[in-house]
Amino acid sequence: MKELVFDIDMTDYDDIRTCCTGANICHKCWGFITMAIKVIDVALREDFGFKHILWVYSGRRGAHAWVCDKRARELDDQKRRSIAGYLELLKGGDNAGKKVNARRPLHPHLERSLAILKEHFQTSILAEQDPWSSDEKAAHLLNLLPDTTLRTALQKKWDSSPHRPSASKWADIDALAKSGALSKTPKELVEAKQDIVLEYTYPRLDAEVSKKLNHLLKSPFVVHPGTGRVCVPIDTRKVEEFDPLSVPTVTQLLSEIDEWTGRDEGGEAERKMQDWEKTSLKPYVEYFRRFVKDLMEEGKVGVKRERDEDAMEF
Repeated sequence: MKELVFDIDMTDYDDIRTCCTGANICHKCWGFITMAIKVIDVALREDFGFKHILWVYSGRRGAHAWVCDKRARELDDQKRRSIAGYLELLKGGDNAGKKVNARRPLHPHLERSLAILKEHFQTSILAEQDPWSSDEKAAHLLNLLPDTTLRTALQKKWDSSPHRPSASKWADIDALAKSGALSKTPKELVEAKQDIVLEYTYPRLDAEVSKKLNHLLKSPFVVHPGTGRVCVPIDTRKVEEFDPLSVPTVTQLLSEIDEWTGRDEGGEAERKMQDWEKTSLKPYVEYFRRFVKDLMEEGKVGVKRERDEDAMEF
């Protein structure tokens, strides 16, 4: 028995993030992790009926999901592979190729994901990442459009106005299509644009982590050896507010304990406290304790139900 786990690592976004590379992260590229958490969390809850999902910051550049429901913990490798496959969308590692070829009509999971991701595409991708600012990157965008007439018209427009921001280039697609530079149907263009949005926003899972019962993952609250940051839980109700760069480090926690006076604002001695209560780790520990308490309560209900059913046998 083991939790069903998911791993999202920022390095899988290196071909589309423009702010950082490798192990480095900033508030701009953390947006990719925020998008992934929102999409995967709702799919696990609504499509698979899981309730006890703990999201944890990896300590450096990613996030882990621990699905702790008893039903999830008992899954064999084949079922884990199936769930990971359900959530996988992007195919192929070639930067130049098309990574998303979603079937139409879109699966309800992808319809819902698009609805969640559209707003992030405008802010996190177009405004903050500006992914098609260079000629090389703009060429990749053109490759993702199936219409040769439209591609030619866009290339001509962008050649005449270099340094055009990505948001303008994205708007140019519809503007030129409406002006008649379209040889395929409007429906085909809409579908191609949906695929592009998904390529730049849909979660990029390290699926191998999820597929096997024996795959290891860093435990919550361990200290990342590279950054010194603690792997703290992420409250999905406030996922947009989570700041990976302000997560406490082990040296920060030690100094907070050392600076603790044990007295309130009036100078009165406070009750004896555990060390974690004296630090900025406190809200994370309290969140984790509530999560475990809810999980344990559900376990007790399950045990009681089994006992009641046993009592009915003669």
